[in-house]
Formats: sequence, structure tokens, C-alpha cells
Amino acid sequence: MNDVERMRFLPSLDATLLDDTLSGWQTGFPHMGVCVLLPEAQKEHVGLVQALCAKRKIPLVGAIFPALIHQAAFHTHGIWLLRFDEMPFYALYADLPVDAPGVEQQTDLIAQQIANQLVGNEEFTLFMLFDAMVPNIGTLLDGVYLQLANRVHYAGANAGSETFQPLPCLFDTSRLVQNGVLLMLLPQHQGAILEHGYHAPAKTVYATSTLGNRISQIDWRPAFKVYQELVQSQYGVQITPQNFYEHAVHFPFGIVRANHHVLVRIPVMLHEDGSLFCVGEVPANSVLTLLQRPMVDTHETMRVLIAGLTELNGDSAGADVLLFYCAGRRLHLGVERSTSELVEFERLTQAGQIAGAVSLGEIGGSTLHGYPLFHNAALLAAHWP
Repeated sequence: MNDVERMRFLPSLDATLLDDTLSGWQTGFPHMGVCVLLPEAQKEHVGLVQALCAKRKIPLVGAIFPALIHQAAFHTHGIWLLRFDEMPFYALYADLPVDAPGVEQQTDLIAQQIANQLVGNEEFTLFMLFDAMVPNIGTLLDGVYLQLANRVHYAGANAGSETFQPLPCLFDTSRLVQNGVLLMLLPQHQGAILEHGYHAPAKTVYATSTLGNRISQIDWRPAFKVYQELVQSQYGVQITPQNFYEHAVHFPFGIVRANHHVLVRIPVMLHEDGSLFCVGEVPANSVLTLLQRPMVDTHETMRVLIAGLTELNGDSAGADVLLFYCAGRRLHLGVERSTSELVEFERLTQAGQIAGAVSLGEIGGSTLHGYPLFHNAALLAAHWP
């Protein structure tokens, strides 16, 4: 094995192999740290990784995802080890508040901690891994941005279970937490590129009653009732409470912003009172449209991703690239089409290695140095620092 490489995928979680990898890296990089991506099926191995890093006094951060990405394929077993030559500033917060005073206090703390680390004219990316069960990610991003503004780039993804059941999914050397966020401040980093390739139909409605990621009313009527009518009238599909989980992933909402950008919101739960729960917040009075699978333009998505990566970093050939692929997009397109997107991304980038995971929502700016937005159904790509 080449100990100079900064990314290593191990197909099994063998303690000896893990320790040998860490040992080889530490010999060449005594101030190293490591970021670990684990699949949900092997979540019980967090303790092993923590113990090995603690034994060697190696700073550790990591997260659990539905699956990993390696060699243009999805894997439910294995582990990604991503090395920092020198561990950057990081912070792990558990049990994030949802009430307004608590959110304000939390974002003040985060912004102050990050601001204290910003020195000189160096470019930084604030990379964030959230537990997907946090219901107010957009509000937290707003609060941090209002204080840090364009002093950093913003990027990130959601970890957790594809079943959207509570799961401790963020960890460091000693803790494994849920309902939290893991922050990493990456120096000399130009940010990430995010794209989903959806285009919005002309018909729009309004989310007239919402709370976090719950839509109670659309156009002042029960949300599910309106959703049923939209799907039936626009696409000829009848959605019922019985088949909701089969069809909803194919008919996500799009939040239409003033600049005509679309934020995808996938309904993942139906409450008995007709409320819809989405991945990500839906602000009250949002302008909504209904999206559909054929509206996804894979080739346009790839073109935007590759062009963006090139603009940020130059040619990606031979580079180490980090890629997050939305679980909702994978369900939406099916394994064959989503795998073909991975193959095309690998072919177009010609990257040395592509390390990644299936995510439950993605965070990226609307433009370079732009406002951080929470997305569904997207791909997020960045060079590994």
C-alpha cells in the first residue's frame, strides 16, 4: 500500500489492517488527523475505529451514512479513511436546539468559534456534517451566515439512516452523538460544487402553514390532499396513504427562489392528519412546484459539476475528490441510472481517487462565496484538502 495516498478504502473492517494503515500514515505525518466514513450496516464498528485512533493519539472525526461510494459503485460494507496531513479545527455538537433562543445561542457559539480560527487572507471552507434528523438545518445555516457571511465557503452533507429513524451518526475520538453537527474548518480550500439537474414546471402553489420540515397546509388546505391533486393532475398518478412511500420519492417538491433556483424537498413521511414531512425545512409561504423524475437532466448535472470543479481547482485529473450522492436521488433514479452517474463523474473528472457516501441532504452555496442552502436530490463534489 502507498502511505502517501490521502484516501484509502478498506473493503472490510479488520482491526489489523486498520491499525497498519494508521501506523503507516502516522509515521510520515505525525500531526495527522483522520475523517472516517462508515456505512450504516457497519455502525457497530465506530468503537473499534475510536479505540485505534485513541491508542495512537490521532484526532478523529467521522459519520455514518446509508452507503459508501468507491470505484463508481455503492457499498454497504467497508470504510473510507480520509487523512488530513495536519488536523484542522473541528467541533462536534450534540442535541442541537430547535427553539428560537436556543438556535440563536448555538449559532452565536459556532460563529464565534469559527471566527477565532480565521487568520490572514487564507481561504477556508466550513464543512458541515449534520444528523439528517435535525429539523431546522436551514435556520441554523441562516444564523451562522448572518455572522460569518462570505468569510468562508460553505459545504456539507447529512448523515444518518435511510429509514429516517433516529441514529447516533456523528463521532469523534470519544463520542458518538445524534441530533448534532460536526464542523470542520478546511484551510486553503476553495469550497464545493452542488447540482441536482431538476427544472421546475410553471405551476406553483404556496406552503401556507409549515413548521420546520413539516408542511401542514398548501394554499390553506391539508397538504397531502393538495399533493394528491397535483400529482394526479400533472402526471396522472394516484397517490394514497398506502402507496405514499412507493411514489413520493418520484414526485418531490421544489422550492422556487427569487433567482429561479430550485431547492428540492423530498416528502419522506405522511402524518395521519395529512401533514407531509420533508428532508429539510420548508419556510412558511414558500413558493412550491412539483418535480418529477424525467425532469432530471443527468448530463447537465455532470456538466455543471465538472465545470464548477474545474473553475474552483483547475483540472481534476489525478486529484483526490470527495463526492456525496443524495439517497433520495438514488431512490428516484434507481440503482442503474444512479450508478451510471457515478461512472460518468469518474470518467469526466479522471480523478486519482473518488471517496464518497450516500447522503441524506446536501449543503452548498448558490454561487461561489454564496449563501449556504440545504438541498435534496443533489450531488456535492469537492477536492479533498
